[in-house]
Amino acid sequence: MSITAERKEALIKDYGTKPGDTGSPEVQIALLTARINELTEHFKNHVKDFHSRRGLLRLVSRRRKLLDYLKRAQTDKYRSLLDRLGLRK
Repeated sequence: MSITAERKEALIKDYGTKPGDTGSPEVQIALLTARINELTEHFKNHVKDFHSRRGLLRLVSRRRKLLDYLKRAQTDKYRSLLDRLGLRK
């Protein structure tokens, strides 16, 4: 249920501000979004998996906090990240 190392590397490369950047909010939000999307697919087949659902809710909460921080600190990066990830409709 976790993302592969290759997928994680690609996300870090796409969203990082410099090579090896894993701590910026953009990268962290992109990684959390990938994990959330995989868990969402998992729940389509495993409806009663409540233990993993709790983990999903923690991931969503963590992503929400990072998005709030990014919105406060750098609004332009926040908006471009939402467009790139397709989070808001």
